[in-house]
Amino acid sequence: MEFLESDPNDPFILYALATEYNVQNDVEKALAYYLQLIDKHPDYVGTYYHLGKLYEKQQLSERAIQIYKDGMVAARRKNDNHAFSELQGAYNSAMGMDYEDD
Repeated sequence: MEFLESDPNDPFILYALATEYNVQNDVEKALAYYLQLIDKHPDYVGTYYHLGKLYEKQQLSERAIQIYKDGMVAARRKNDNHAFSELQGAYNSAMGMDYEDD
């Protein structure tokens, strides 16, 4: 929290706090920090995957699907193919389009 006080706009600090609250199952605080990241730092691509998974955990599938879609757009904008692939996999899973290799 001291880091946040010294630099309240650092996306990594916000992400670290959101992730820590998520690990501790403090959904309210995790959501608050993830949503703050999406609002203030929409190009911080890692946020979308974890926020989507948190929504899925809360059985908010439609929100998760939209977050994955938004994240894929952000990843494309940054030319981050790895993040795009992970978000696409999460999106496909949330849509019930899991593909298994035979």
